[in-house]
This record gives sequence, C-alpha cells and structure tokens, in this order.
Amino acid sequence: MSSTPSVLVVCLGNICRSPIGEAVLKHVAKERGLDLTVDSAGTSNYHIGEDPDDRSVAVCRQSASRLQFEVPIKHAARQVKADDFRRFTHILAADEANLRGLERVRPRDATADVRLWGAYLDNKPIPDPYYGGVKGFEEVYHQCVKLSNAFLDEVVGKEA
Repeated sequence: MSSTPSVLVVCLGNICRSPIGEAVLKHVAKERGLDLTVDSAGTSNYHIGEDPDDRSVAVCRQSASRLQFEVPIKHAARQVKADDFRRFTHILAADEANLRGLERVRPRDATADVRLWGAYLDNKPIPDPYYGGVKGFEEVYHQCVKLSNAFLDEVVGKEA
C-alpha cells in the first residue's frame, strides 16, 4: 500500500474489545515506526460516551507493567457512523455479528475495506469478554497483539 492506512476497530458496545484493539494496534504500529491513525467504535449505541470497561483499562496497564512497555488506553465509546466508511481505509470487525452489522449500515459510496479482523490471521473472532472475568480480557489483549502484527504485515509489510 502506498499510503499509511487508517483503521477503525469495531465491536458491539465499544467498551471492551475495540478499545483494547485500538490501543494495541496503535502501540504495535508505533513500535514499528508507523504513525497510524486508529480509532474504535461500536455497532450499537449501548455505551455512547462511556469510558472503556475498567477491565479493559486494567489489562492494558497490567500488560504494560508485565511486559515493560506502556499501552495507553483512553477512549469515549461511540457508535459507527456513515462517514467512517469513507474516512478510514480499513474497518476491522471483532466478530461475524459485528461484521454483518457493519455491512447492513455500509453506505453505497463506502471506500473502506471492511473485514473480520481475524481474516488477517486465522479467521477467528475476538470473543466478547464482557460477562466474564479478567482472564477473558487478557486473552483479548493477546489476540489483539497477534492480530495487529498480522494486519500490519499484510497491509504495510513485514517488519524489517
């Protein structure tokens, strides 16, 4: 790709998976020396304006202290809007249900490549950790690290 991609990471409520994905993708891109535009949103309007789930924030901070790097996470939940399909080059859905939701609201003049984020690695969805414990959030974090690397390898190129 000749220009730097811009990415929207999408889950249902934009308080668990997509804010973690946004934070991790930004961090991985920065580690590669890329100034990547990354945002996140939800297909629903359940949590508009809310901060990420406390467990999402905790797992990013916990991972930061355990892995010796900082993965900042700061976001106010929002819902996907029509302009996102023109503003971003890539829209990455956490799972098939959200991918279908995106396809339903995708405008005719959309330019973004809309895919399941897992399509860049193993075609697996990112499971929703909302109703579980911290372990599920840790698994989402680690899956997002792998998916971020796979996405950047395919779209920008392998690490040198």
